[in-house]
Amino acid sequence: METKTGADVAAVAELSDRLRGAIATVIEGKTDAIDMSLAVLLAGGHLLIEDVPGVGKTMLARTLARAVDCTARRIQFTADLLPTDITGVSVFNPDTREFQFKPGGVFANLVIGDEINRASPKTQSALLEAMAESRVSVDGVTHELPTPFMVVATQNPIEMQGTYPLPEAQRDRFMISMSMGYPARGAELEMLDRHSASDPLSELRPVTDAAGIVLAKEAVREVFLHPKLKEYVVTLLERTRTSELLRLGASPRAGLHLTRAARARAAMQGRGYVVPEDVSSLAVAALAHRVLLSPLTMQASHRTPSDVLAELVAEVPTPRRT
Repeated sequence: METKTGADVAAVAELSDRLRGAIATVIEGKTDAIDMSLAVLLAGGHLLIEDVPGVGKTMLARTLARAVDCTARRIQFTADLLPTDITGVSVFNPDTREFQFKPGGVFANLVIGDEINRASPKTQSALLEAMAESRVSVDGVTHELPTPFMVVATQNPIEMQGTYPLPEAQRDRFMISMSMGYPARGAELEMLDRHSASDPLSELRPVTDAAGIVLAKEAVREVFLHPKLKEYVVTLLERTRTSELLRLGASPRAGLHLTRAARARAAMQGRGYVVPEDVSSLAVAALAHRVLLSPLTMQASHRTPSDVLAELVAEVPTPRRT
């Protein structure tokens, strides 16, 4: 007889299949990117997509928002964007002679932060409280954000003109950082056919709603994580903090995010328990954007944080299944 937890996990797997199928009608040939974004959504985290312009970063975010029947807002980050444009502002009402709060762009279930690193660090920091605590404080008053709440931010490589590097505290709020990459030849040919004749995004219909995502997130939290896998995660974190290749290691929040994402990946595959591959397959995406290379590493090689993290993850033995 199937347990309640088993039934809940099966429902998560079925939901993720429907979401994956819907998003794939718009985003061709990017199964890994779609699965990564769904894992973040079901784990209750925030997603950072970094890549060159034109590869579908914003389209993926918009498609994810369209596939879920919930409130969605898009904030275009520019150099003149103000923090109050994000959080909101108190405006004096002459009729009532009282200040009234006007919510900013962050008040939605799914917030698309487009080109987040084109705004100043001060404006970027307006998201810190929202992403960490699902609330914002304006003029001494705390305002709760809708449930569920997710930020999907896109950014261009920092070498490009008009960009600011994200503060370390901001990057640490993102559960996963990933890139889209250029499409495969077949997917790009299909894209030219489908997107030139019509707009697949306009034809997409939601396959779930905010309440469905909340139920799925509750089921994900119940996925079993073996104590040995917890030790494995902590070992990975410790290796980033002691490696001579890095001058800033992963934070404790990184470990929490990694385990939550691993639980979501397991549930998406219909399992009520996490296996080592759930952790190891997500480790680089969950940790690389939080670490900083040491000056010697930057000078002596062309390795990126992802390259270094991949090496460190490969060096740590994965727990054996029992």
